[in-house]
Amino acid sequence: MQTTGELIRLLGYVDDITATLHRIDATIPTLAPEERKRLAEYMRKSDPNLIVVLETLEKGGR
Repeated sequence: MQTTGELIRLLGYVDDITATLHRIDATIPTLAPEERKRLAEYMRKSDPNLIVVLETLEKGGR
């Protein structure tokens, strides 16, 4: 299967997201419990969030 420019661009976005998640993960131990809870809620409520996008991909884009 040939890789399109759009797929390469999207894979680059995933790399950016992964780098951001690494930064967040590295900072979590420094946060107070209330801050961790607030960050978790904020990430869960983001639209779209990672889980929603993964489900959309698995359903074939619908």
